[in-house]
Amino acid sequence: MDLKEQIIAASAAMDTPLTSKGLPGIVLVGHPNVGKSVLFHALTGRYAMVSNFPGTTVEMTYADMKFENRQWTVFDTPGVVSMPPRTEDEMVTRDALLKYKPQVMIQVADAKDLSRSLHLTLELSEYRIPMILALNMTDEAESRGITVDAARLSRLLGIPVVKTIAVNGEGIAALRAKIPEARVPGVKPRYEGSVERLLDETAELLGLTNTPLEAAGPVSLFMKDAGAEFYLEAAAGRQAVENAKKFVEEKKLRLARPFELLRYEARQSVVQEIAGEVLLKREIKKSGVSAILGLWCLRPFPGYLIALFVLYLLYEFVGVFGAGTLVGILEENFFGEWVNPAVTSFVRTVLPWTFVQDFFVGEYGIFTMALTYALALIFPIVTTFFIFFGILEDSGYLPRLAVMLDRMFRLIGLNGKAVLPMVLGLGCGTMSTVTTRVLDTKKEKILVSLLLTLAVPCSAQLGVIFGMAGGVSGRVLLLWFGVVMMSMLLVGWGASRIIPGGRPPLLVQIPPLRLPKASNVFKKVTTRLTWYSQEVIPLFMAATAALFVLDKLHLLKKITAGMAPVVVNFLGLPEKAAEAFLIGFLRRDYGAAGFFDLAQQGLMDARQVAVSMVLVTLFMPCVAHMLVTYRERGAKTTALIFTFVMSYALLVGAAINQLLLKFPIV
Repeated sequence: MDLKEQIIAASAAMDTPLTSKGLPGIVLVGHPNVGKSVLFHALTGRYAMVSNFPGTTVEMTYADMKFENRQWTVFDTPGVVSMPPRTEDEMVTRDALLKYKPQVMIQVADAKDLSRSLHLTLELSEYRIPMILALNMTDEAESRGITVDAARLSRLLGIPVVKTIAVNGEGIAALRAKIPEARVPGVKPRYEGSVERLLDETAELLGLTNTPLEAAGPVSLFMKDAGAEFYLEAAAGRQAVENAKKFVEEKKLRLARPFELLRYEARQSVVQEIAGEVLLKREIKKSGVSAILGLWCLRPFPGYLIALFVLYLLYEFVGVFGAGTLVGILEENFFGEWVNPAVTSFVRTVLPWTFVQDFFVGEYGIFTMALTYALALIFPIVTTFFIFFGILEDSGYLPRLAVMLDRMFRLIGLNGKAVLPMVLGLGCGTMSTVTTRVLDTKKEKILVSLLLTLAVPCSAQLGVIFGMAGGVSGRVLLLWFGVVMMSMLLVGWGASRIIPGGRPPLLVQIPPLRLPKASNVFKKVTTRLTWYSQEVIPLFMAATAALFVLDKLHLLKKITAGMAPVVVNFLGLPEKAAEAFLIGFLRRDYGAAGFFDLAQQGLMDARQVAVSMVLVTLFMPCVAHMLVTYRERGAKTTALIFTFVMSYALLVGAAINQLLLKFPIV
């Protein structure tokens, strides 16, 4: 997908029914991890996924807000590092400003890092949209000895400035009250005289003087923001834009330094003056337990030991408690002894047709298979995983994990920022593929999409894998982990040398380490479980219905028999495992549940469990993942990824089978 297609797709994705209501719009903008989504929830009452890690919001979230008998539409945008945009998520934010033309823009700033926030304020000021600056996390700033004179800052910027603590609602009422007072900032970057004249001349060529694009338009041309050209052409005409582009390219060659550097210096001089007048810092000795632990998490020792301990807790909570204890209670006791017998008796009593009875409570019944798998096998696994993952998010540990893993990711042409989609992939590969937009280069996006498809199991798969390993031996789990990690490193290393492009440096802000807030974790878990119920359970039912139809048409046995040479002879698995592969094409975690069921029934030995664990992880993901990859990466790249993944998984599975036949580990 080329840049133009990406821009069009990003713009199309933001078309919502709300825009037809004619409601005035408020756009929340800010750096990653400054609390935009928390503030969005505080303003609107609607929950956008909140994570203590950069890049969580990758698409627009919106909701209505009523204030002083007036309705507003509030948009929560992805985090931006700078404007004009460099990444796809920043393009979404830029498009929100230029396409929606919001009446008010609220910049959510990190009070702990005022200078960095002011750089973005000056960049946003070029869009000439009435602004309010929300200084968020002021409690954390004060705990670090940082105090900001909000009243003085408001006078210098010419816009309202409000101190907020979004997580507990402090300052939200004051922020709402300031909405009618939003103003276009009275400050702007201070360019050298010659550069300022070039920008003015470019604006005149575009015919954009005294318009919202007067400042942002010329800057976008000097910064080669191709996406903004569509908006410039709409405002000034194609010929004017072409003339201005030629002028810009000619003049840039005569500049003593790169325009990007001149633009930074133009902001920096203003930022330093403002920060010097409003910022007060006092020395605070960091001796708290959270501060010490936060530093430990960033050091090789004991940072790597802490990471291993976190993974061990993940295994115990999800693999042992979730996939073992909870699944046993729900599947064997609740569904096996109470629910399924009662429903089966009711259906066979009420419905006289055997065909219909089998559809609901037969071997491939909607209730006895689909809902039992979804609610008794997968639901407790994903619930425990979402709880654990939510705690890691809200604690601030994930950015530290990115720093710790940066060196490893360098081996495969990435930086630690890639840990976001990788870790989110442990929740859902479909969602994590979308979050590859936060990465900076096309190479990174393709690499991460490949590795997500190949070697990152979703939450349901991960829990099932832990559950299967718990039933045999810890050595099987170590074998699986080693094969998956070696596959990720080997394939990533090879692909990073084939796919053109470089690796950008890791730039990530580290939030303070703190105790997770129960309400935040609860909202994360309930939101994700709602998604699971709405998206996954219907797919389980559809996959079961497909199996039921194939079975009744006597095609299922023919298909599984046709797969037998590969499944039985090549991979060394029982013939019934072909059904798990078949439904795995429809839903990857559903196929994993099928293997889990075979292991629980004692139909696979330790060798076969080990092979199936590797295959469940490496084999082709579900249709939804494939479709999202196609949307993000295009048909050609998607076809190459999935062809390679399927071939590689089968070869590795066969190799593991042969290895364990000669050298049994249990």
